[in-house]
Amino acid sequence: MSTPEVSQANRSSVMRAVDLLAVVVTWAGGAALLIGLVSIVKPLSFLHIRTRAAGTAVAGAGLLAVAGATLIGGRLTRPATGARLDDFLPEYHFHEVHSIRVHAPRDRVYAAIKAVTADEIRFFRTLTWVRSPSLARRAESILAPSRRTPIHEVAMRTTFVLLADDPGRELVTGTVLGRPWTHGRRPEPRDFIEWDRPGYCKAAMNFRLEDDADGWVRLSTETRVFATSEQARRNFALYWRVIYPGSALIRREWLKAIRRRAEAAGATARIRLIS
Repeated sequence: MSTPEVSQANRSSVMRAVDLLAVVVTWAGGAALLIGLVSIVKPLSFLHIRTRAAGTAVAGAGLLAVAGATLIGGRLTRPATGARLDDFLPEYHFHEVHSIRVHAPRDRVYAAIKAVTADEIRFFRTLTWVRSPSLARRAESILAPSRRTPIHEVAMRTTFVLLADDPGRELVTGTVLGRPWTHGRRPEPRDFIEWDRPGYCKAAMNFRLEDDADGWVRLSTETRVFATSEQARRNFALYWRVIYPGSALIRREWLKAIRRRAEAAGATARIRLIS
């Protein structure tokens, strides 16, 4: 690996650690805030909070921690990964990356990406309900998809736009987020690239396939979020820190669902050949 690549990898590792620190601080601050508020009503002596004044102090410290976490991380980053995702969102303030190995040909894995449903993704409905309980009562969306329709198809006909579709290589989708951040806008690809209206966030997500050894494929997914103004960055930072643990879990389970579907399709094909 060349020196620039090593430097980029090191920067990415440092920024990922800083972002994870911000998530920990946010959740710890939120817990302290909740404990403090409860202790204002009834001091929790088993936590050594014996007076309402002490509860107020704990709540204040928690609030400061949550507010301070929005200032940690979220720095503008411009990577060079060689992915098609770079063409549509070359820089970002927030992102996450997950990967998995799949023992199946690229075309079968790519087909599984487009075919997997929300019900195949463990914890998907539970976590999206916790995130936005009211969405279950609204029109179909990426956070409230129908049970039998592939989640990719739901995304494409609601708030996401298809940015790149390279069969067997990479699938890229995107949306524009406005407050509250669960509500997206469905722009055209050119509009997505050029969108710079202050107060919004552009979000793009990909699934990328790369050959691995002995018939394995490395399947990765990256989500990037770019804030169009400093105020939007600060506002989104708190939301991102809160949802990150659930978001990361959903993406890891999403990859596992794709793997199960792709490898099961291979097993079915082998049975048909034998029979």
